[in-house]
Amino acid sequence: MGTVLYIKASPRRGRSHSIAVADAFIESYLRTNPGDKIKTIDVFSTDLPAFDLPAVNAKYKIIHQQEHSEEDKKNWERIVNVIEEFKSADKYVMAVPMWNFSIPYKLKQYFDIIVQPGYTFGVTEDGKYEGLVTGRPVVIVYSRGGQYEGNEAEAFDMQKKYIEQILSFIGFGEIHSIVVEPMLAAGAEVAGQNQAQAVAKAVEMACGF
Repeated sequence: MGTVLYIKASPRRGRSHSIAVADAFIESYLRTNPGDKIKTIDVFSTDLPAFDLPAVNAKYKIIHQQEHSEEDKKNWERIVNVIEEFKSADKYVMAVPMWNFSIPYKLKQYFDIIVQPGYTFGVTEDGKYEGLVTGRPVVIVYSRGGQYEGNEAEAFDMQKKYIEQILSFIGFGEIHSIVVEPMLAAGAEVAGQNQAQAVAKAVEMACGF
Protein backbone atom coordinates (compact mmCIF):
# COMPACT_ATOMS: atom_id res chain seq x y z
CA MET A 1 0.00 0.00 0.00
CA GLY A 2 1.45 3.33 -1.05
CA THR A 3 0.62 7.02 -1.16
CA VAL A 4 0.32 9.10 -4.31
CA LEU A 5 0.61 12.87 -3.87
CA TYR A 6 -1.58 14.58 -6.46
CA ILE A 7 -0.66 18.25 -6.88
CA LYS A 8 -3.19 20.40 -8.73
CA ALA A 9 -1.87 23.73 -9.95
CA SER A 10 -4.86 25.22 -11.77
CA PRO A 11 -7.59 27.40 -10.23
CA ARG A 12 -9.99 26.44 -13.07
CA ARG A 13 -10.68 23.03 -11.52
CA GLY A 14 -13.55 21.56 -13.58
CA ARG A 15 -12.56 23.57 -16.65
CA SER A 16 -8.86 22.71 -16.42
CA HIS A 17 -7.44 20.55 -19.20
CA SER A 18 -4.42 19.48 -17.14
CA ILE A 19 -6.63 18.45 -14.20
CA ALA A 20 -9.03 16.55 -16.47
CA VAL A 21 -6.19 14.44 -17.84
CA ALA A 22 -4.54 14.00 -14.44
CA ASP A 23 -7.90 12.97 -12.94
CA ALA A 24 -8.21 10.30 -15.62
CA PHE A 25 -4.73 9.08 -14.69
CA ILE A 26 -5.65 8.88 -11.00
CA GLU A 27 -8.91 7.02 -11.72
CA SER A 28 -7.09 4.49 -13.89
CA TYR A 29 -4.33 4.10 -11.31
CA LEU A 30 -6.80 3.34 -8.53
CA ARG A 31 -8.43 0.62 -10.60
CA THR A 32 -5.05 -1.12 -10.74
CA ASN A 33 -3.97 -0.15 -7.23
CA PRO A 34 -7.17 0.00 -5.14
CA GLY A 35 -5.31 -0.18 -1.85
CA ASP A 36 -3.21 2.92 -2.44
CA LYS A 37 -4.04 6.33 -0.97
CA ILE A 38 -4.37 9.52 -2.98
CA LYS A 39 -3.38 12.68 -1.13
CA THR A 40 -4.44 15.81 -3.05
CA ILE A 41 -2.91 19.25 -2.70
CA ASP A 42 -4.64 22.04 -4.60
CA VAL A 43 -2.13 24.87 -4.39
CA PHE A 44 -4.83 27.46 -5.08
CA SER A 45 -7.02 26.39 -2.17
CA THR A 46 -4.31 25.31 0.27
CA ASP A 47 -3.13 27.86 2.82
CA LEU A 48 0.53 27.75 1.88
CA PRO A 49 2.85 29.62 4.23
CA ALA A 50 4.38 32.76 2.77
CA PHE A 51 8.12 32.53 2.22
CA ASP A 52 8.54 36.12 3.35
CA LEU A 53 11.05 37.96 5.53
CA PRO A 54 10.00 36.27 8.82
CA ALA A 55 10.24 32.85 7.18
CA VAL A 56 13.62 33.61 5.58
CA ASN A 57 15.02 34.95 8.86
CA ALA A 58 13.76 31.88 10.71
CA LYS A 59 15.30 29.59 8.09
CA TYR A 60 18.81 30.99 8.42
CA LYS A 61 18.72 31.24 12.19
CA ILE A 62 17.54 27.66 12.67
CA ILE A 63 19.54 25.98 9.89
CA HIS A 64 22.72 27.71 11.13
CA GLN A 65 21.84 26.91 14.75
CA GLN A 66 21.71 30.55 15.75
CA GLU A 67 19.66 32.00 18.58
CA HIS A 68 16.03 32.22 17.53
CA SER A 69 12.68 33.13 19.02
CA GLU A 70 9.56 31.03 19.53
CA GLU A 71 8.01 32.94 16.64
CA ASP A 72 10.97 31.96 14.43
CA LYS A 73 10.42 28.34 15.41
CA LYS A 74 6.72 28.51 14.51
CA ASN A 75 7.44 30.18 11.16
CA TRP A 76 9.97 27.54 10.20
CA GLU A 77 7.79 24.67 11.43
CA ARG A 78 5.08 25.75 8.97
CA ILE A 79 7.61 25.41 6.15
CA VAL A 80 8.91 22.06 7.39
CA ASN A 81 5.37 20.67 7.69
CA VAL A 82 4.79 21.31 3.99
CA ILE A 83 8.15 19.72 3.13
CA GLU A 84 7.43 16.63 5.21
CA GLU A 85 3.99 16.24 3.65
CA PHE A 86 5.62 16.36 0.22
CA LYS A 87 8.32 13.85 1.15
CA SER A 88 5.85 11.42 2.73
CA ALA A 89 4.57 10.23 -0.66
CA ASP A 90 5.75 7.23 -2.65
CA LYS A 91 4.62 8.50 -6.05
CA TYR A 92 3.59 11.86 -7.49
CA VAL A 93 1.15 13.21 -10.07
CA MET A 94 1.00 16.88 -11.06
CA ALA A 95 -1.46 18.89 -13.18
CA VAL A 96 0.28 22.01 -14.47
CA PRO A 97 -1.08 24.59 -16.92
CA MET A 98 1.23 27.01 -18.71
CA TRP A 99 0.97 30.60 -17.55
CA ASN A 100 2.99 33.22 -19.46
CA PHE A 101 5.32 30.50 -20.81
CA SER A 102 5.98 29.21 -17.27
CA ILE A 103 4.04 27.84 -14.29
CA PRO A 104 1.30 29.34 -12.07
CA TYR A 105 2.64 31.52 -9.27
CA LYS A 106 1.10 29.36 -6.55
CA LEU A 107 3.01 26.32 -7.78
CA LYS A 108 6.20 28.40 -7.80
CA GLN A 109 5.45 29.35 -4.19
CA TYR A 110 5.04 25.66 -3.37
CA PHE A 111 8.44 24.83 -4.86
CA ASP A 112 10.04 27.77 -3.06
CA ILE A 113 8.75 26.26 0.18
CA ILE A 114 9.81 22.64 -0.36
CA VAL A 115 13.19 23.13 -2.04
CA GLN A 116 15.32 23.64 1.08
CA PRO A 117 18.86 22.54 2.00
CA GLY A 118 19.00 19.57 4.32
CA TYR A 119 15.43 18.60 3.51
CA THR A 120 15.09 18.04 -0.23
CA PHE A 121 18.67 18.63 -1.36
CA GLY A 122 22.12 18.61 0.15
CA VAL A 123 25.73 19.39 -0.68
CA THR A 124 28.38 16.67 -0.86
CA GLU A 125 31.86 16.94 0.64
CA ASP A 126 33.25 17.95 -2.74
CA GLY A 127 30.72 20.78 -3.05
CA LYS A 128 28.25 19.18 -5.44
CA TYR A 129 24.49 19.33 -5.01
CA GLU A 130 22.59 16.10 -4.44
CA GLY A 131 18.84 15.51 -4.39
CA LEU A 132 17.37 13.88 -1.30
CA VAL A 133 13.95 12.90 -2.70
CA THR A 134 15.00 9.79 -4.59
CA GLY A 135 13.56 6.52 -5.86
CA ARG A 136 10.08 7.90 -6.54
CA PRO A 137 8.33 8.30 -9.89
CA VAL A 138 6.37 11.36 -10.96
CA VAL A 139 3.93 12.02 -13.80
CA ILE A 140 3.33 15.60 -14.86
CA VAL A 141 0.41 16.62 -17.09
CA TYR A 142 1.19 19.88 -18.89
CA SER A 143 -1.46 21.90 -20.74
CA ARG A 144 -0.76 24.81 -23.08
CA GLY A 145 -2.94 27.09 -25.15
CA GLY A 146 -0.49 27.02 -28.06
CA GLN A 147 1.74 24.46 -29.74
CA TYR A 148 5.25 24.48 -28.27
CA GLU A 149 6.75 21.07 -28.98
CA GLY A 150 8.54 20.49 -32.26
CA ASN A 151 8.74 24.06 -33.53
CA GLU A 152 10.47 27.40 -32.89
CA ALA A 153 8.02 28.20 -30.07
CA GLU A 154 9.69 25.50 -27.96
CA ALA A 155 12.30 28.10 -26.95
CA PHE A 156 9.55 29.91 -25.03
CA ASP A 157 8.65 26.84 -22.96
CA MET A 158 9.75 27.61 -19.41
CA GLN A 159 7.00 25.39 -18.01
CA LYS A 160 8.20 21.85 -18.70
CA LYS A 161 11.87 22.86 -18.56
CA TYR A 162 11.51 24.37 -15.10
CA ILE A 163 9.48 21.50 -13.66
CA GLU A 164 11.94 18.89 -14.91
CA GLN A 165 14.95 20.88 -13.74
CA ILE A 166 13.66 21.55 -10.21
CA LEU A 167 12.44 17.97 -9.74
CA SER A 168 15.74 16.56 -11.00
CA PHE A 169 17.58 18.91 -8.66
CA ILE A 170 15.83 17.48 -5.59
CA GLY A 171 16.42 13.89 -6.66
CA PHE A 172 13.71 12.71 -9.04
CA GLY A 173 15.10 10.41 -11.70
CA GLU A 174 11.91 8.89 -13.11
CA ILE A 175 9.97 11.79 -14.62
CA HIS A 176 7.09 11.06 -17.03
CA SER A 177 5.23 13.68 -19.05
CA ILE A 178 1.88 14.04 -20.78
CA VAL A 179 1.62 17.23 -22.85
CA VAL A 180 -1.82 18.50 -23.86
CA GLU A 181 -1.55 21.10 -26.63
CA PRO A 182 -2.72 23.24 -28.36
CA MET A 183 -5.83 23.87 -26.28
CA LEU A 184 -6.71 27.34 -27.58
CA ALA A 185 -4.81 28.20 -30.75
CA ALA A 186 -6.38 25.56 -33.01
CA GLY A 187 -10.00 25.88 -31.86
CA ALA A 188 -12.39 23.91 -29.67
CA GLU A 189 -12.68 20.83 -31.89
CA VAL A 190 -8.92 20.26 -32.02
CA ALA A 191 -8.68 20.96 -28.29
CA GLY A 192 -11.28 18.29 -27.60
CA GLN A 193 -9.44 15.78 -29.74
CA ASN A 194 -6.12 16.58 -28.06
CA GLN A 195 -7.60 16.19 -24.60
CA ALA A 196 -9.21 12.87 -25.53
CA GLN A 197 -5.88 11.58 -26.83
CA ALA A 198 -4.12 12.75 -23.67
CA VAL A 199 -6.73 11.04 -21.49
CA ALA A 200 -6.23 7.77 -23.39
CA LYS A 201 -2.47 8.07 -22.90
CA ALA A 202 -2.94 8.82 -19.20
CA VAL A 203 -5.20 5.80 -18.67
CA GLU A 204 -2.66 3.54 -20.34
CA MET A 205 0.33 5.04 -18.55
CA ALA A 206 -1.34 4.68 -15.15
CA CYS A 207 -1.51 0.90 -15.48
CA GLY A 208 2.28 0.61 -15.18
CA PHE A 209 2.90 3.44 -12.75
